[in-house]
Amino acid sequence: MALIPCQVLRAAILLSYLSVLCHYKAIEMPAHQTYGGSWKFLTFIDLVIQAVFFGICVLSDLSYLLTKGSDSLEQERQLKKLRFLRDWMLAVLAFPVGVHTTVLPFILIEMRTAHHQYPSRSCGLATVSCFAISYILWVCWVHHVTGIWVYPLLEHITSVAKIFFFFIVTVIINIYYILGEKLNSYIWDLEKSIEAGEKQKTD
Repeated sequence: MALIPCQVLRAAILLSYLSVLCHYKAIEMPAHQTYGGSWKFLTFIDLVIQAVFFGICVLSDLSYLLTKGSDSLEQERQLKKLRFLRDWMLAVLAFPVGVHTTVLPFILIEMRTAHHQYPSRSCGLATVSCFAISYILWVCWVHHVTGIWVYPLLEHITSVAKIFFFFIVTVIINIYYILGEKLNSYIWDLEKSIEAGEKQKTD
């Protein structure tokens, strides 16, 4: 895809997320008024993650346009930092956390639009595990303060079952990370094969 259409697409996705977040916060729900507010729910946290991620994508695109043709090494370094942050966030947050919701099509479009460099698998898995454990601890803290579990299922299972449930959740998010890594590699290995085949035809 060309740069300009990609920019427009990313900007449109960003605006859609910002719109959803504004409407989400405007909904009068009792749960939003209690301890932790909307931040108790993984769906809301995921919306924020997606909005921040596509905000970084748009910022990266704008920076590329502004620095195109420039010989400034400092601008080039700043652009590389933005792209590193963009790729890191896709790998460890936007894809693994977004897989459980309807945001997945936007992530797949982004993955197809630009080749994202994944971190080492050990670093990536450690990061997504830290995110999962942090959210689990947050859910437990909300219960400790309010006496109510964010997710009603947790009210009806034993402590051992809760531990097993939290363990499974952590395993699943790690599987999602590996799935994203494999999918990213597959998309761009296939793209390289197609380009190589087309080049051979023209030679």
